[in-house]
Amino acid sequence: MSTAPDSPLRAESPPEGAKKLLGRPGEFLESQIHVEVVYAKPGQAKRVALTLDAGATVQQAIEQSGLLDEFPEIDLGRNKVGVWNKLAKLDQPLRDKDRVEIYRPLIADPKEVRKQRAAEGKAMKKGGGDLSADQT
Repeated sequence: MSTAPDSPLRAESPPEGAKKLLGRPGEFLESQIHVEVVYAKPGQAKRVALTLDAGATVQQAIEQSGLLDEFPEIDLGRNKVGVWNKLAKLDQPLRDKDRVEIYRPLIADPKEVRKQRAAEGKAMKKGGGDLSADQT
C-alpha cells in the first residue's frame, strides 16, 4: 500500500519549517503550531492568535500573548487555565489549533448559592411573602 505523492503527509523534500518524523520516511511534522489565548471579564473579552514552535506549553502561550501585561489581575499561581474548556496544567504541551483559556476566580461558591436559594424557597413557601394592607 503506497501513499500518493500529493498526500499532505508525504513529500519528497520537507516543507519549509518542517521537521522529519523519526521512523517514517517521507513524512514530516510541522515545526510551528497556531493557537489562540483567550481571557474574558465582564464587558470585555480578548482573543490573541499566536504562532508558536511545536512543543510550546500553555504557560509559554499565555506569556507570549501579552495578556499578562494587559490584565495585571491575572495571576497564573491563582487563576486556573484550560485548553478547549478542560482544565490544564501550565506545563501541558499544546497542539495545532488549540485554544488556551484563562479562567477568572469564582465570585461565589456554587454550593453555597444553591443552599441560599433553597433556604429562600422554603421561607417563601411557609410565609407566602408580605401582604400589603390593601390585600387583606
